[in-house]
Amino acid sequence: MASFPLDVNEKLIARSRTIGELLAPTSPFDKKCGRENWTVAFAPDGSYFAWSQGHRIVKLVPWSQCLNNFLLHGTKNVANSVNSRLSRQNSDSGQKSKPCEHIIDCGDIVWSLAFGSSVPEKQSRCVNIEWHRFKFGQDQLLLATGLNNGRIKIWDVYTGKLLLNLMDHTEVVRDLTFAPDGSLILVSASRDKTLRVWDLKDDGNMMKVLRGHQNWVYACAFSPDSSILCSVGASKAVFLWDMDKYSMIRKLEGHHNDVVACEFSPDGALLATASYDTRVYVWDPHIGAILMEFGHLFPPPTPIFAGGANDRWVRSVTFSHDGLHIASLADDKMVRFWRIDEEYPVQVAPLNNGLCCAFSTDGSVLAAGTQDGSVYFWATPKHVPSLQHLCRMAIRRVMPTSQVKNLPIPLKVVEFLSYQA
Repeated sequence: MASFPLDVNEKLIARSRTIGELLAPTSPFDKKCGRENWTVAFAPDGSYFAWSQGHRIVKLVPWSQCLNNFLLHGTKNVANSVNSRLSRQNSDSGQKSKPCEHIIDCGDIVWSLAFGSSVPEKQSRCVNIEWHRFKFGQDQLLLATGLNNGRIKIWDVYTGKLLLNLMDHTEVVRDLTFAPDGSLILVSASRDKTLRVWDLKDDGNMMKVLRGHQNWVYACAFSPDSSILCSVGASKAVFLWDMDKYSMIRKLEGHHNDVVACEFSPDGALLATASYDTRVYVWDPHIGAILMEFGHLFPPPTPIFAGGANDRWVRSVTFSHDGLHIASLADDKMVRFWRIDEEYPVQVAPLNNGLCCAFSTDGSVLAAGTQDGSVYFWATPKHVPSLQHLCRMAIRRVMPTSQVKNLPIPLKVVEFLSYQA
């Protein structure tokens, strides 16, 4: 089977430029099991990068330090801009401590990571609480770690100290996501077939259990406005939840195998899901329609073949901040960069045993973790978004598809705003 259709000239697809790597410490031969890097994460403000090195260890590194150490053309400017932005933020908030490395022993295998930061005006939903053990300030950055034993540990990123230990899941915590609105609402996805909603501003109180998955839950993601949660799992499951009512909105039908990753576009108009069926689907979450399909095996496998061991399982998918690029990582030892207006990858890169990937906060770099606990970095394809696309993103941040279709504008413009043209 080919990686690209016969009518696509593979030589014309650019190879993404490798800019650096972070290698996990070597382990004794008898400890190779457990080295997997299941998750990588960037802090919302671009200050830190975190990854699970395997064997219970999470490493936190200042992102500007990583860029400086890569010593490649182009990264110096990015590092300088990160440093200057953080300096302004620190002076504004009164924070004087310089970001520094931390190595955290979580006590068990780490499956998931998520950064979270607080906005003071977002109060706890438990309005009757008069006393809290923790009062999270605006300049505080948290790291949540999901563990093999079902626990979730919350750490202070700047000090590396353990703050909270959340203990309600009964199986592996496969994924974590903070609400982007600064409320410190945390959602966890677990192999115990549930999603749990935690309020860290209420000392980590568990607010709600979301039930509906019949098998393992692999991943979850908030929409940019924090109103919708997507969860994906085994048995082709893709669910959307209303996070104001904590109720299921709809199930999305289309995948042929376990769905293992999901992420919303920066404007909330699109949802990307990755599956072991060799495909990434891009959906309109507001109407439940598949808008795009990115295939990783050609010719496309039949549903029976896609539903089994096909050697092209897609492990991870992520949206860049420009809303134009998607990155996917599959078992065919390749990372692909896609444009939402292109049918085939615009760039590719080789990667053995990849498990997870994420774009940096500014979208200029893609990080990918592997089975040996290491991380590799590539430069994102450079493409200046059109004015039309920027306008579309601005409109779609505040307007769902149903409202767009009711606008008194030409059909072609409606199709463009709905990502159908």
